[in-house]
This record gives sequence, C-alpha cells and structure tokens, in this order.
Amino acid sequence: MTMRLEGSCHCGAVRFSCDSPHPVPYQRCYCSICRKTAGGGGYAINIMGLTDTLDVKGEENITMFHARMKDGLSEGERRFCSTCGSALWVYDPNWPVLIHPFASAIDTDLPKPDESTHLMLDFKPGWVEPQLGPRDKTFPRYPDESIAQWHERTGNVSD
Repeated sequence: MTMRLEGSCHCGAVRFSCDSPHPVPYQRCYCSICRKTAGGGGYAINIMGLTDTLDVKGEENITMFHARMKDGLSEGERRFCSTCGSALWVYDPNWPVLIHPFASAIDTDLPKPDESTHLMLDFKPGWVEPQLGPRDKTFPRYPDESIAQWHERTGNVSD
C-alpha cells in the first residue's frame, strides 16, 4: 500500500512529496512538543515516509528546530516553513531511512483509520478531552507497537 504523498505549507512557499508504505494517520500524540509546535486539537499526527523519495520545492523556505528535552536537545529535526510557520515533517538521524510528515501538511486524501492510538496522554493539558473511538488504544507514554506493526496488524499493508 505504498502511497505517494503530496504536502505543502499554508502559504505555499514549500511543497514536498514522498512515498509512504504506512500512510494511515492513526497516531495522535499529545506530548508538549507536538502540541506546541504543530497544534491542532491538543495533538499532532505523524505518518511515515521514505527519506530517499523526498522531493522538496522551496527548500530555502524551510527552517529546522530541535526540541529541548530534560537531558539536552532532541536529535529529531522538526522542519517548518520559515514564512508561515507550518509544521512539515520530523526527521530523526537514528532512523535515517524515514521521515515523519505531519498529516496536517499532507494535501493528498489520506485513508481514514478504523482505530486510533492516543499516546503521551501523561502530557495532555486539562482542557483536552480525547475523542476516543470504540477500538482506540490509549497510552500514558509510548505505544506498545510501531507504526509499521500497527499497519500490519490492521491489514493496512501491501502484499
């Protein structure tokens, strides 16, 4: 189920595309980094793309941010449009073959998940009430399965 994803920022200064073997936006992250840098309902949704298929137009309009952690700066590189501030994707050098576009930046019509994984709930603010479906899973911190494992379990993979 590899899907070509097309994405952009709000102002149009940055456009990008990549192939994704796992395009279903099922994970809703409530950590303070995702909430505050990407916004949207108190959470952000990342999906998976393949780094070697990334094609960017307007790269000169991209800025990078490393989140502050308790023990220093995160290795994860969050890419944003320097013109309008739209969150675009996260790249982590620990997994160099992957990028994680924010679903909010994707213009391609994405598949709707039958269930969602709500993670980092220990960090959600009090005003956020997670909208849980009957099959949704919740985790105080990290989930017990990866993006690839979730796609395989739910049958959202190519043969």
